[in-house]
Amino acid sequence: MPHLPASVRSAAGLCPNALRKFPLLLGLPVLLTGCEAALEMGEVQSQLQQASQRIDFYQAMASNPRVTLVAGNDGVLLASADQGASWQRRQIARDANIIDLDACADGSFIALDFAGSLWHSADDGQRWTAVELPSEEQMMTASCAPDGGWWVAGSYSTLLNSSDQGQSWDSNSLDEDAMLTTLQFLDAERAVATGEFGLVFTSEDGGASWNPAGALPDEFYPHAAYFRSLDEGWVGGLNGFIYHTADGGENWQRQRTSTSAPIFNFSASQDGLFAIGDHSSVLRLAGNRWQALPTPNEPVYLRAAGIARGQLTVAGGKGLLLSLDIRPSLTAAQVQ
Repeated sequence: MPHLPASVRSAAGLCPNALRKFPLLLGLPVLLTGCEAALEMGEVQSQLQQASQRIDFYQAMASNPRVTLVAGNDGVLLASADQGASWQRRQIARDANIIDLDACADGSFIALDFAGSLWHSADDGQRWTAVELPSEEQMMTASCAPDGGWWVAGSYSTLLNSSDQGQSWDSNSLDEDAMLTTLQFLDAERAVATGEFGLVFTSEDGGASWNPAGALPDEFYPHAAYFRSLDEGWVGGLNGFIYHTADGGENWQRQRTSTSAPIFNFSASQDGLFAIGDHSSVLRLAGNRWQALPTPNEPVYLRAAGIARGQLTVAGGKGLLLSLDIRPSLTAAQVQ
């Protein structure tokens, strides 16, 4: 076979193997565009065996004394029995896009599907049963009350609650044409709900009645909220804005943050109060300002968070799952 200079082979995009197998190609016009690199199947199989995949988009996290669960798109579910040191991959149900998750007092879990179903698991997330919600409104958040009741809230300031694990439901509206985005029970009697247009409502009778509690500045849309009491709380939203109230929502002060990325969730423990958001942002409250913790520079969101034994576990888009040491001597985030 005539010798073809390396420069010509490169310009033609011909592989040496192809030239040996098809010598007649030497007389044809240059049509081939290049040689495909050998596929490293070992690396592909190794990635597929990982619990967390790049196709995952996590939205929520919840724990009982035995297991921590992380849920997201297409029913993806991760389970850890060792506070996030290792994870097992499961699935609630295919096409179930989970947007919220909570643990109940009896150790069971509820998960809210964006399509309008509430899922329930009584065996640490092994098996799930779907419960259809009796409303055409878009539900955005779900919570288990301390008395075991299930609560769901969403558009047209709608609140649904069930005291018999979804067999029957009571429906109530706060008569505001607004989306309720967060719902938190502080104890068996006290609860707080926040929503678009700066809405803040509180209950002191276990959700039987709700009353306005001030309003957020500039009709702020809260993506996340955490209340330490009915008097003191924080809300987070777009542009990295975090507002704080110490008087039950009558007055709000914007606190300094080190990010302009949206805030999507809060997590609190005796180790402190933390906020997470877009661009893999993790913030820690220090006095009246929020300080950024070191995380990998990933242009993806974080929405799910939980704290156990001095470790903050956060999860978000493209399978990003991090564990951060939040004890006094901080260490770098560890990618799971």
